[in-house]
Amino acid sequence: MSQPSDVLSALDAATASLKGGGERRDGQAKMCAAVADAIDDERHLIVQAGTGTGKSLAYLVPLFMSGRKAVISTATKALQDQLAGKDLPHVKAALDSSVTFAVLKGRSNYICRQKLAEQEADDQLELDGVSDGMSAELEVLAEWAKETNSGDRAELKVEPSHKAWAAVTVGPRECPGATNCPQGASCFTELAKAKAAAADIIVVNTHLYGAHLASENAVLPEHDLVVIDEAHQLEEVISNTAGLTLSPGRFSSLANNVQSIFDDPDLIADLHASADSLEVALEGHADKPVTPAGSPVLANALMLGQERANQVITAARKIPKDAPEEARSRAQRATKAATSLVDDIQQAFDIPETHVAWVVGGRRPELRIAPIDVSNVLAETLWPEVTAILTSATLPSNIDKRLGMHRNDFIQLDVGSPFDYQNNAMLYCASEMPNPKSSEYEDAKHAEIEKLIVAAGGRTLALFTSWRAMNAAADHLDGRLPWPLYTQSDMPKMALIEAFTEDPEASLFATMSFWQGVDVPGPSLSLVIIDRIPFPRPDDPLLQARRDQIGSGAFGQVDLPRAAMLLAQGAGRLIRRGDDKGVVAVLDSRLATSRSYRWELINALPPFKRTGKHEEAAAFLRELRDANE
Repeated sequence: MSQPSDVLSALDAATASLKGGGERRDGQAKMCAAVADAIDDERHLIVQAGTGTGKSLAYLVPLFMSGRKAVISTATKALQDQLAGKDLPHVKAALDSSVTFAVLKGRSNYICRQKLAEQEADDQLELDGVSDGMSAELEVLAEWAKETNSGDRAELKVEPSHKAWAAVTVGPRECPGATNCPQGASCFTELAKAKAAAADIIVVNTHLYGAHLASENAVLPEHDLVVIDEAHQLEEVISNTAGLTLSPGRFSSLANNVQSIFDDPDLIADLHASADSLEVALEGHADKPVTPAGSPVLANALMLGQERANQVITAARKIPKDAPEEARSRAQRATKAATSLVDDIQQAFDIPETHVAWVVGGRRPELRIAPIDVSNVLAETLWPEVTAILTSATLPSNIDKRLGMHRNDFIQLDVGSPFDYQNNAMLYCASEMPNPKSSEYEDAKHAEIEKLIVAAGGRTLALFTSWRAMNAAADHLDGRLPWPLYTQSDMPKMALIEAFTEDPEASLFATMSFWQGVDVPGPSLSLVIIDRIPFPRPDDPLLQARRDQIGSGAFGQVDLPRAAMLLAQGAGRLIRRGDDKGVVAVLDSRLATSRSYRWELINALPPFKRTGKHEEAAAFLRELRDANE
């Protein structure tokens, strides 16, 4: 590794070549030096880097200069694409580096040549049950597959329907592997994996990295370093990838696979019946813990489903070796999917005490099984294997304990933010509001929201902790404001953010999925309203299992750190660049009055100037509104 001065000189080169020019930021330089030291010392690093720090450059420059194989794990595919399309090429050019990089996504993000070949063999894509519209989509996808070099869904100019894409892609539970596939040599996923193996830096999604850990490090090439960006999501991602999901859709999908292979209407009907039986068995348990041992109906549905999946495996093995290639390939995928289903059902009957099983509600409920505590998972699969850099704008105060990191194995750092929060932003803790548990709270909240939006002249992002609260507030304000008011129900997320950004007088009401990842700099946003402290639901089965495991200190170790992190994420929507100004209004008096936890919440937020009085917040908003008009 180069000397610290060399790394910082390289950072200066990378920032200076940014569009419009740039200069070193203190927090960015501190983070960059800390990353370089962590790599040299082979010691893990946890670094909180506030909005505006430029954390991507702060970790990319040391990676480029390290000479070691590295993986960057991002929270979303969008951030993955941004790193590969913008940030990595920029650093490579700025440093005149020979370092190579590649993007690797999960298998279902790439079109499958074999499934396309099978579709074309079925009379030029004319399949039973395929509508004219879907047939047209499949033809477009088939033509695109002839032109694309990557097969990556992100390259498509028009997003395909779920059904059309499902018809031309496979997941890891279904794919038999390159050596067992007629198209294995030209498989887009395998080509992407080969590029990743040859690259110095690989960019992946955190869910794929979690799958890598769950597979005992079999998904990704061997590497020395991993940067986990947006690391505040790591615990939940690992909980998801280290567990399993049993859904009615897995039986329906298996039935569809079988239908294309066997002339066995009884087996196909039985698999669809198992989908229906599992759905019925899970209904009524939404968001509640349940196990086969505690529900005879669920146990019977799973046992019968397992028997039927085994029948698929038996039938697939009877496909003769001289059968058409498409039939043998389909049989291999059906066997892989059925085997995975059989194994997961068996795990559902053998749930260890370290795991919890519960039902996720929805149009078709699902049975989820996940580890209660991921610290042991990571202590075995991640920390001993590579040097890890964990970073985010907001991190839970106890992230090291939640992730199983030993104090002597890591360094923790907070480099702050370059933004002038004291002069440009105000935190309004609505101290005079009724307690959220009071019957008077909702009417008072709606009146306060209206007054604040009027003071701001629109320009408001209101974040709610539930759909019910969002809809009630929108209904109350319907027709009472002279400016547009959008809700999360009105259009897709990206279209909604675009409409809100383009109209400076608009307001947008949204729920938890908008508390992070929303970036609206400039005069379109000068007020963020948060309806209440985002404590997690008391009836969440996974979190309740964690509380039960911890005991009397559970509120301080589970609920409070999560609430502080989410509150900081929501408040972070306000200031996105140096000249942004505005107010974060938290309409929950407990933030101003609670003696036991208010400071842990406030200290997790940027260093806003604070007020508990409505008029001070409204006056600041009116001043900003007048300046923007």
